Amino acid sequence: MFGWWKNKNTTKLSSAQQQVLDNFQTEEIPVALSQLATDIELSDNSLCIQLPFAATSILSPLRQALAEAGFSGDVSLTYQNPLPPSLGNIRQVILVASGKGGVGKSTTAVNLAIAMAQQGAKVGLLDADIYGPSIPTMLGLVGSKATSPDDKHLAPQHKFGIFMQSIGFLVDPQQASVWRGPMASQALLQLLNETLWPELDYLVVDMPPGTGDIQLTLSQKLPVAGAIIVTTPQDVALADAQKGINMFRQVNIPLLGLVENMSYYQCSSCGHIDDIFGSKGGIALAERYQVPVLGQLPLQKQIREHCDNGSPVVLNQNEQSSEIYQKIARQLIFALYWQAQHKIAQQPQIIITDD
Repeated sequence: MFGWWKNKNTTKLSSAQQQVLDNFQTEEIPVALSQLATDIELSDNSLCIQLPFAATSILSPLRQALAEAGFSGDVSLTYQNPLPPSLGNIRQVILVASGKGGVGKSTTAVNLAIAMAQQGAKVGLLDADIYGPSIPTMLGLVGSKATSPDDKHLAPQHKFGIFMQSIGFLVDPQQASVWRGPMASQALLQLLNETLWPELDYLVVDMPPGTGDIQLTLSQKLPVAGAIIVTTPQDVALADAQKGINMFRQVNIPLLGLVENMSYYQCSSCGHIDDIFGSKGGIALAERYQVPVLGQLPLQKQIREHCDNGSPVVLNQNEQSSEIYQKIARQLIFALYWQAQHKIAQQPQIIITDD
């Protein structure tokens, strides 16, 4: 679409198989596959489809749909991100923020970064919570120290398919970071810019809670593709989340959606559901500001246990919360693609003539 199309070789597909490509879509990717594909090649009974973003989760249902239409060959998916880097080797920066602490912002950032990598994307994670870096704990890297290959730059850590950097790799975890706002903001920008990030499709930034100096500095000095607000249904959290939404709107950063943590508690013995922190508060807030609710996570001890053990819950495919995080990641990847497409389409075209 919008000039990214390539010639497609689908002449050997039957009409039923072509119809699969023309109609195949999912809840998180609501556009037909044939419209999204930047290249489709069929050779030696092998079908290879190239997309502009990573989406390995659709491969299994796509194979099944084509098999039901009589295609007996191999089906594979590749992706080629057409966007140019916006910051060093990074194509798109995503901020994960909250109006207050304790709502599961860092847990959300970690699980979403890994879930996006599970889709096949190249993902980085920056722990921007200067005063309370928790990423090393959640990823089982407590005690790890930053290294430098040239005494000028920092090498990122790599685990669970993502590259990460945190102030926690540079300071004693028992030592408090007693910094004023401008000093903390400068330290964070230095941490970001002096890390040797590899080529990344997405950099997920775990923001500190609130709407202070660090948040404004990052929002204004980074080429941010979009932001996610994390909240709970509780009125106090929602009031602070509203401030976060307003902050991003004031600095013209697109809101990709809202994640509601601790939406409900379900008894593991009897299955009874209890709305401990209120009911549908996040949904009401999202409707008020016309932003999507990307997902609602239950209050589960498994989420906490996995993070405390350094193995985020999204790595366990059998957990209910894992599928929720993966669904949110699929929505994010498509939303970022679609947003970029519309931005390109709205750019004025300059036509030079001989007159």
